[in-house]
Amino acid sequence: MKQFMAMLKKNENEHPPPTKLLDLAGQLCRELQSSSPSLEKLVEAMMGCKNKRYFLTNIHVVRACVSNHVRNGQHDAACRLLEYCEAEEKEELVQLWHEIHYRRVMEKHQTDFLTPLQKFRCRKRNPPPTSLCPEGLKNRNYSEAVRHHLHRFAVEVTVNPDKKQREALARDMNLQPTQVYNWFANYRRRQKS
Repeated sequence: MKQFMAMLKKNENEHPPPTKLLDLAGQLCRELQSSSPSLEKLVEAMMGCKNKRYFLTNIHVVRACVSNHVRNGQHDAACRLLEYCEAEEKEELVQLWHEIHYRRVMEKHQTDFLTPLQKFRCRKRNPPPTSLCPEGLKNRNYSEAVRHHLHRFAVEVTVNPDKKQREALARDMNLQPTQVYNWFANYRRRQKS
């Protein structure tokens, strides 16, 4: 830690800072995960320097900064940090985004855990920003053409296709047979109600 602080001070005007310094920052953040005071001191030093954006390209540094903000109840600051960091591990960043919002809900309801439904609702209410999902959020709905084809089959042929019919439909529409099975099960359920 002392070595890192000395290197940080020595290279504070270097743009970009030496790779060795950035790697050491990531390594220290990974090692100090459970050591709260030391990690806080490290995060404070990195976020207080002119080169902080370079440190935020390392996922371990980002994770340490986010956990530090969350520990201090600074959920909005943690979210802003994720929005503007330049780490490449987008899936992990999205997961961190969700964890921040789970923590916020747990604190609000004074509980230690959330049910899967509560987590689902939390994710729906707080979708990650486009900076974390450049390819967009996953849409679980089928295209209009697929829905139309399945609906026409249900109306004209049967609402209860057998295995061969489901497999043929799946092949025609580039779906898994399980997806076709579930669509028809949901369709029948909707028709009953």
